[in-house]
Amino acid sequence: MDIFEKIAKHMGPLGQHQKWSHGYFSFPKLEGEIAPHMNFRGKEHLVWSLNNYLGLANHPEVREADQQGAAEFGMAYPMGARMMSGNSKYHEQLESELAAFVGKPDAFLLNFGYQGMVSIIDCLVDRNDVIVYDGESHACIIDGLRLHLGKRFVYKHNDIESARKQLERATKLVEQTGGGILVITEGVFGMSGAQGKIKEIIDLKKEFNFRLLIDDAHGFGTMGPTGAGTHEEQDSIDGVDIYFATFAKSMAGIGAFVASTEEMTNFFRYNMRSQTFAKALPMPMVIGLLKRLELLKNNPELREKLWHIATSLQQGLRDRGFDLGITNTMVTPVFLKGELLQATALTMDLRENYGIFCSIVVYPVIPKGLIELRLIPTAMHTIADVERTLEAFSEIADKLNSGYYNENKFIPQ
Repeated sequence: MDIFEKIAKHMGPLGQHQKWSHGYFSFPKLEGEIAPHMNFRGKEHLVWSLNNYLGLANHPEVREADQQGAAEFGMAYPMGARMMSGNSKYHEQLESELAAFVGKPDAFLLNFGYQGMVSIIDCLVDRNDVIVYDGESHACIIDGLRLHLGKRFVYKHNDIESARKQLERATKLVEQTGGGILVITEGVFGMSGAQGKIKEIIDLKKEFNFRLLIDDAHGFGTMGPTGAGTHEEQDSIDGVDIYFATFAKSMAGIGAFVASTEEMTNFFRYNMRSQTFAKALPMPMVIGLLKRLELLKNNPELREKLWHIATSLQQGLRDRGFDLGITNTMVTPVFLKGELLQATALTMDLRENYGIFCSIVVYPVIPKGLIELRLIPTAMHTIADVERTLEAFSEIADKLNSGYYNENKFIPQ
């Protein structure tokens, strides 16, 4: 069969819906300044879908730093991969400041978050090593696992007894292969909002010999007394062997970093193929990230405002009987019972009649029969935004329960 013909018949679980969902449910265009209120299809909407946790995307000092970096260096500088010709004192300064902030001896900049995690796993383990990972790990972790030539064992989400059983299996196997064990979890699981059980996993080091890698994309800048991350929140900085986070969430930028011991960080510098053979992070982004990190560290009121909005939103939803699952972070999932038809209908109702834009999640990302409306609070939202959302969600829940969304009339034109 021709490859194109095969793909035309099987566009994938999400791609099969692209003809009617594109531009509305998938690949929507939000226009205007990055803020809680933006335009969608020509109308103002209250937006809960931007990972701009601390509101740094349009902070005046950030905008100025981005502009100055572009004016001084242009987008092309530095020219080449870091190892060959693309290094600079600013890249090294950012690495040094990031390492100190998250409590590690050294850090290495990565061009992209998703690619960064894939590359860390690919670089770190060989066919003799065994990976033990959380069952709800992010797609970037799963794709990294697919490159692993050795064994991998999955444990039930945040289930320490399940993790212990998989570590027992892994220990028996590496006794034969001569390899090591890498455990991977997330600091904050982006879909459920649950914190990974980092402290409990570290306690398992008393029984097993392994190293721990955490993906803290959502926790960096938002969790912990200083915002250093979920490992700080759980008083577990020393127990995390490799710390990874992205700039796409609290830093409102592009790129990522990995932090560990000096030896391990240098190993990544000299062995991570995706960085060795890729152009360095552009200077305007690096200059802008230095300013973002400065603001993140020196303005705790931004994190306090984020949490004030998040707790107000979550408590208000719970008081109205909504199921938020097990979130104990700022990520706010709202779970409703329904299928794709009801999900698209109530989402359109929210957008067209209430002017509220939030992400919709359905099967195969979550189990069949469930609808998740995923809300991302930020420091830029207001209590008025929260109250408007609570009222709207109460009304759509009543409509859902009454069968209002069962008719196939809510298809975007």
